Amino acid sequence: MILALVQYAPVWENKEKNIIKINSILNNINFNFDAIIFPEMSLTGFTMNSQKYAETNNDIGFTYFSNLAKKFKKDVFAGIIEDINGTFYNSLIHFNTKGSVVKTYRKIHLFTLAGEDKYYTEGNEIVITQIGNIKIGLTICYDLRFPELYRFYAKEKVDLILNIANWPTKRIEHWNVLLKARAIENQCFIVGVNRVGVDGKSNKYNGCSSVFNPLGNEIVSVEDEEKIIKAEINLSEVEKVRNKFKFLDDIKMI
Repeated sequence: MILALVQYAPVWENKEKNIIKINSILNNINFNFDAIIFPEMSLTGFTMNSQKYAETNNDIGFTYFSNLAKKFKKDVFAGIIEDINGTFYNSLIHFNTKGSVVKTYRKIHLFTLAGEDKYYTEGNEIVITQIGNIKIGLTICYDLRFPELYRFYAKEKVDLILNIANWPTKRIEHWNVLLKARAIENQCFIVGVNRVGVDGKSNKYNGCSSVFNPLGNEIVSVEDEEKIIKAEINLSEVEKVRNKFKFLDDIKMI
């Protein structure tokens, strides 16, 4: 399976300019892929202006990523601020090759340090989606600090877990360590897609979008570059590792 990770610097709170920017970046893609993955809040950056930028499923972000999936005939994973009857969620949406929404994950752990809990409502369920027979668990940014969530996915024997993020440079070492740890403890592929650049609050981001295999070995990691990152993963490794090291069977949820 080949993944395309879009590590880019969004224009702060400007969906139209970011669509133009993404299209320009995608014009330079030079490899085949099975799925394309964008960072958290893909078209705005990590804004607390939820009411202004939230969308229903006919608005600009939903329409753009749906059309992108249909254009490439590939699965797309994107971060969108959802408006569900006036309740706002920081969400990760999976669009299939026909542009239809397959699954929606709503961020469970809101980043209280930035006041995210004041402007968004927390999700309350894990979400597993699929591409063919491949089981994929969905998470967003701050979720990465909470291994309990990832244990639920491991118990469901997912093949890989995605984390889309706006994770700042000043805490990037935590990002690197936690991605690796989540892969080791859950014996699956972990894919982290982060942004670069500076947001409207002067937070700096250096990306380090990464993929780790079920043994915690780094497959790819790219720092400080705005680009599409190719990540090729062999999903048969998951079964091999879990059959050889039956650690997941020994979990005791005390």
